[in-house]
Amino acid sequence: MISARDDVMVGLDRAASPVEWRISEGLVPYETALALMDTRAAAIADGVASELIWLLEHPPLYTAGTSAKAHELIEARFPLHSAGRGGQLTYHGPGQRVVYVMLDLKRRGQDVRRFVATLEEWIIRALANFDVAGERRADRIGVWVRRPDKGAAREDKIAAIGIRIKRWVTLHGVALNVDCDLSHYAGIVPCGVSDPRYGLTSLADLGRAVMLPEIDVALRQEFERLFGPVARTQAAVDNLVPSFPAT
Repeated sequence: MISARDDVMVGLDRAASPVEWRISEGLVPYETALALMDTRAAAIADGVASELIWLLEHPPLYTAGTSAKAHELIEARFPLHSAGRGGQLTYHGPGQRVVYVMLDLKRRGQDVRRFVATLEEWIIRALANFDVAGERRADRIGVWVRRPDKGAAREDKIAAIGIRIKRWVTLHGVALNVDCDLSHYAGIVPCGVSDPRYGLTSLADLGRAVMLPEIDVALRQEFERLFGPVARTQAAVDNLVPSFPAT
């Protein structure tokens, strides 16, 4: 029986100021992303920086959350990084839209369960723009797609969610599979899910030829409906990794 956590409230309180929206081109090293996230989150908590949504891609790598288990690393095909977020092992790589979410829950509501459900709802709504029916599950965080073509009760994960909260500011966020190499997941037990009924998918795997800029447009549109406006004057693409000044 599928449980969809329909009782979870989605949507956060609106902040007074628009959220900064940044998109980085190229492959951003994971260590660089962690350092920039930590710096920006601290500045948000101190009240000297605006909230930030950062969209990027990483080179192929695995990350380990705080609940990761050693036996879930099957083959170290790519570098393994300690992420500091919740969750277990996951993969990042080209063709996957990683979205780092730095929001101040002191202003938006100090409800972690509601925040996670709203992240899931954000991805579900964005996927609907491409005629993909994403769903949430009670026992599996992330966004899932039913795969009756693979057999009864088969489902694939299309988006993973892993977060950390420091001083009520969120870090990490969402990884949405657009057109990534799904075979790269074979080196790990993704998110600790080993049940053969559950696999991985991407928009390309589902037959949707979608480019990252199209995904970004859908993500921004649905973000504003759920979280509030973004600072459109700062929504340009960064050719190089930004330094994210605090002011």
